[in-house]
Amino acid sequence: MTILDKITTYKQQEVSAKKEAFPIEQLENSLLFQRKPVSLAEAIRSAPTGIIAEHKRRSPSKSVINDQIGLPEVIKGYESAGVSGISVLTDTRFFGGSLEDLLLARQLVSIPLLRKDFIIDAYQIYEAKAYGADAILLIAACLSHEELVDFSAKAKQLGLDVLLEVHSLDELKRSMIETVDLIGVNNRNLKTFEVSLETSKVLADHIPEQFVKISESGISDVVAIRELKNYGYKGFLIGENFMKTNNPGESALNFIKSI
Repeated sequence: MTILDKITTYKQQEVSAKKEAFPIEQLENSLLFQRKPVSLAEAIRSAPTGIIAEHKRRSPSKSVINDQIGLPEVIKGYESAGVSGISVLTDTRFFGGSLEDLLLARQLVSIPLLRKDFIIDAYQIYEAKAYGADAILLIAACLSHEELVDFSAKAKQLGLDVLLEVHSLDELKRSMIETVDLIGVNNRNLKTFEVSLETSKVLADHIPEQFVKISESGISDVVAIRELKNYGYKGFLIGENFMKTNNPGESALNFIKSI
């Protein structure tokens, strides 16, 4: 069983328990559920750099990345740095995040927030809306084509943008759905955790212009950004490169200034 299999198996149990404790009707009655989301796709299209900075305390591949700096300092630092959006990990068991992180981030900044989690049930899309997200992540490796269609349509119904993540051409071919706004190419193999920017380069020409192209993982210097822009990428999701420093916000600022 791969780490991805372990995560999705656990996620199914977790979501099942949440659905009993907090029914969708309860989520729909939350204050933030009435809020109009800000488009992450539009924010990236109109930005000169398109950086999506990530708040991530740990990961299965790297264990602890940074659990010493408080979320408010990180989130406000990212916004001050001029990022286009912020990705907030909400998975607790494997990444050390939570929905409360998303809620707090929403109170602190006005720029688009992406709920980054392993979504395997439409219930989690309602959660994202209720906790202040502007966009959700759907991972093609975790979902069938029918689920991708259903979940992306539900997100659009709720006013949320959809970032659909792929790792291969086969995944990409079944992911070009009209209710998807952004297509992210993850340079990290979720089964082996090996990273290669070649993944983004190889898939670039296969992504239609209607989607905002995002490159994810393994981006550690501005040379990579400049190179990937030549392949049509408008957005770049960067987490570990900022989070492993003592001041993620300052790190993001210096990175953006050097692009």
